[in-house]
Amino acid sequence: MANSESSNILSQQNASLLLNIRRQRRASHWTTVECANDFCAALARVPGPATLLVDSLGGIVANQLESSNEAWDEHQEQLIKALMRHQGIVVIVIEETGWGVVPSTAIGGLFRDRLGSLAQVLEALASQSWLVVQGRALNLSQLGKPVP
Repeated sequence: MANSESSNILSQQNASLLLNIRRQRRASHWTTVECANDFCAALARVPGPATLLVDSLGGIVANQLESSNEAWDEHQEQLIKALMRHQGIVVIVIEETGWGVVPSTAIGGLFRDRLGSLAQVLEALASQSWLVVQGRALNLSQLGKPVP
């Protein structure tokens, strides 16, 4: 087996293991909705007052990396509208890509830029904003000041 094949299999096994660990930690009354490439359609199927945990925004952005800028803008607008229509609490996990290495590829830069700009838009709409690092949660709404 070639190295890339074996590392791909290991990556798939690690992803499955991580997914199973996360499922086991969830409360038994939680429902998981897999959305593949259409988050907005999946969100429309979630009952109105249900609390929604989006884990994570990076996957949604990654699924749209091959979209043109115009198509991305439209998708982003539809995503925001769908989230705003939801009547329950929405918790969104967002990867903090700005703390890492500057991407050396165009697609990596596009991911960072799209995720970062969408995160800023969502943060402006949010009633609360938290940063969780090393098992500690910091309320950014109370601690921080917006940077123009």
